[in-house]
Amino acid sequence: MADHAAGPVAIVPRADATLGVLGGGQLGRMFAQAAQRLGYRVAVLDPQDDCPAAQVANEQVVAPYADAAACAALGQRVLACTTEFESVPAASLAAIASLVPVSPSAGALAICQHRAREKEQFAAVGVPCAPHALIETDDQLEAARRRNLFPAILKTATLGYDGKGQVAVAHGHELDAAWDALGRQPCLLEQRLDLAIEFSLVVARGRDGTTVGLPAQQNLHRGGILAVTQVPAPDLSPEVARAAEAHAGALARAMDYVGVLCVEFFLLRDGRLVANEMAPRPHNSGHHSIDSCDVSQFELQVRCMAGMPLPVPRRHSAAVMLNLLGDLWFTGGTGQPAEPPWAAILRLPGAHLHLYGKHEPRRGRKMGHLTITAAEAATARTVAEQAAKCLGLPPLAAG
Repeated sequence: MADHAAGPVAIVPRADATLGVLGGGQLGRMFAQAAQRLGYRVAVLDPQDDCPAAQVANEQVVAPYADAAACAALGQRVLACTTEFESVPAASLAAIASLVPVSPSAGALAICQHRAREKEQFAAVGVPCAPHALIETDDQLEAARRRNLFPAILKTATLGYDGKGQVAVAHGHELDAAWDALGRQPCLLEQRLDLAIEFSLVVARGRDGTTVGLPAQQNLHRGGILAVTQVPAPDLSPEVARAAEAHAGALARAMDYVGVLCVEFFLLRDGRLVANEMAPRPHNSGHHSIDSCDVSQFELQVRCMAGMPLPVPRRHSAAVMLNLLGDLWFTGGTGQPAEPPWAAILRLPGAHLHLYGKHEPRRGRKMGHLTITAAEAATARTVAEQAAKCLGLPPLAAG
């Protein structure tokens, strides 16, 4: 995927060229590392001191994301700013945008923050998605109950991620209890679909309209959290991949998006392609690109915000990425955390271990990822199966 146009002058790396990021998690950490490789300094705003991104950044503003003075201070220190996750207040991005270029925009972020607005954006561009109904009132709940959406999943309209903020609803009579369980906050009821493949596309769009993308990535989730990503996608046809690329590019253009955008897709067993959701940032499923491509999703994020050229990423290796959750630290049965067998993992050919600098392992917490690269996809999968067995993870194909 590549559309090109003439663009603005780039922010040239120099000793005082600082880029800002709202959010200090692992995505901010990998962004900072990519920016520094290109010669930029990085400033992070996050309420937690010594957060993963701050450990590698040049400076940190320690403050809540909604702190107007802190946002102004960040905006005055940097030449451009981005965000590492979609839950920062859109108003904070808008405030910083009055001082320096911000990508993505507050408007694009606001769309991706709310499931109903996201579905409206899909519809506006003609991108198919699951049948759904917004529930904010008792009347809307009753209307949703009368629709033929069951079995379904009730999802909070905002702040849900990694399977959080979701309740399965098999029948209409279960809807009241499900909404109660989610605090009767605004929710979206989505029909449960018969999935054949889950996959994602990461695209990057510059201020000049240039759009490029990573290869399609096939994903496996366990407990609502991404567990395995494979590239090339083993079960995805080129035709379906091209259709998804067209949808992702259309969404980016429609939102006048600047930055890295991930669109998650479902391929249904009946052959239909539907969009699931968007992430206005680099995505867990794109982490393999650090080791498998000549330009990673994080370098694309830097290039977008700095107005640098956007080359089409070239995949030089097949890859399998395994998410490393805090559960791996508790496999000994003692209840006390212990380091997983990293030495054995690092003996494997093509093993690239990325740990995020989080001090406390917790079950379900993303502590790092492991990417296995090889010249051939079959070889990458074989070695990844060995790694999974060594770590006590299920086989790659196990849901």
